[in-house]
Amino acid sequence: MFRPLALFLGLRYTRAERSNRFISLISLISMVGLTLGVAVLITVLSVMNGFDRELKTRILGMVPQATVSAPEIITDWSLLAEEIKKDPEVKAVAPFIELQGMLTANGQVAGIMVTGIEPEYEKNVSIIGEHMVEGSIDTLKSGDFTIVLGESMLQSLGLQVGDKVTLVLPEASPSPAGVIPRFKRFTVSGVFNISREVDNLVAFIPMEDAAKLLRLPSGAQGVRMKLNNIFKAPDAAQRAANIAPTMLYPNDWTQTHGNLFGAIQMEKAMVGLLLFLIILVAAFNIVSSLVMLVTDKKADIAILKTFGASPKLITQVFMVQGVVIGVIGTVAGTILGVFFALTIGQILGWVNQTFALHLFDAYFINYLPSQLRWLDVLIITSTSFLLSFLATIYPARRAAKIQPAQTLRYE
Repeated sequence: MFRPLALFLGLRYTRAERSNRFISLISLISMVGLTLGVAVLITVLSVMNGFDRELKTRILGMVPQATVSAPEIITDWSLLAEEIKKDPEVKAVAPFIELQGMLTANGQVAGIMVTGIEPEYEKNVSIIGEHMVEGSIDTLKSGDFTIVLGESMLQSLGLQVGDKVTLVLPEASPSPAGVIPRFKRFTVSGVFNISREVDNLVAFIPMEDAAKLLRLPSGAQGVRMKLNNIFKAPDAAQRAANIAPTMLYPNDWTQTHGNLFGAIQMEKAMVGLLLFLIILVAAFNIVSSLVMLVTDKKADIAILKTFGASPKLITQVFMVQGVVIGVIGTVAGTILGVFFALTIGQILGWVNQTFALHLFDAYFINYLPSQLRWLDVLIITSTSFLLSFLATIYPARRAAKIQPAQTLRYE
C-alpha cells in the first residue's frame, strides 16, 4: 500500500521507543493537556449554555418579556391588545393587573407579587400552564377569589390545595375600629413549580378579583407580550406604547432581569477564555517536545539529508508527529467532553442526592442544566487542531535547517 514518505517516517518516529524518556513524557503531557483542555471547555460551555437556556425558558417564561401599562385602568384593553398583536414581533398578548402584598397563613407571613390574569390569554404568554403540579390556572374564575401559588411558597406557609390564605395589601381602609389594612381571604386552587425565585415571589388570581380588591373598574392595568425574539423587547414595547393616544409606559425584561442574563453571558465568555488557555499551554508543550525531539534526532536528520532528503521532506516528517499528538488529544478530548456534557447533570445530581451536598442551593434551579451545541464543539475542535498544527511549524523548520556535515562531524 502506497504511503507518502513523510507520513511513513513521521508515524514511525511516533511509534518508536525513544532513547530519551523525558521527551516521551513531555509529548504525553502535551497530549493529555490537550485532551483535558478540550473536554473541560466543551463541558463547561455546555453547562453555561444550559443556564442560558433555563434563564430564557423558565425565568423569562414567567417574567413579562415586554409590557405596556397605563396610570389608570384600561377598560378597552382587548382593542389595545388586538392592535399590539399586529406587530410582527409580537407572538401573543395577555392583560394583567399587578399588586403587591403579603400572604399570611398558619402564623407565617411572606411578601408576594400578585398578578391578576385572564387564564385563556395567560397560557399563550406564560409557561405556568406547563408547570402546574396540582390544579390548573383554569380554576381562576372571577368571583371565586381563588389563588395559584408556587410550590415553595405553599410549603413555607404550610398550605395545601383547598386551604385558605389571607392576602394583605399595603393600603389602609377606614373602619369604626380605626384604620386597618385591606385584606381578603383566597382559596388555593393550584400549585406550580418553576424555580425557587419565581415560586417564592409570584402568585396569580383572577383579573376581575384583582380589580375588585383594588377598588378599580373592570379592565386591565396593562398588556403583556410574548415575542418571537426576546432581544427585540425594548423596541417592541416602545412601538406598543406608541399605539394608543393615551399615555402608556413601556417596560421589558432587560430592565428587570437584564443584569442576570448579562452576568451569565459574561461568565460564559470569561470562563471560555480561561479554559482556552489550557489548550494554548498544551500547544506550547507540543512545541517544546518537538524542539527536544529535533535536538535528539539531529544525527538521523543528517543521515536522511545525506541520502537526498529535501528540507521540505524533513519539515513534513516532524509536522506529522506534532499533528498526530494534536489529533489524538483533540479527538479524545472531544469524545470525553461530549460524554460529560450529556451526562454531567445526572452525575452531579446523583452526587448531590447521595451525599446531601446542597450544591444547587445558590442557583435559581435545583439541578445542573447542560445543553450541548455542536457549533461550540466544532469551534473548539477546529481551534485545537489549528493550534496543534501551528505548534509544529517552528520545530519542523528548525529540523529542516540542520546541516549534515556539521552534525555528523561530532557523531
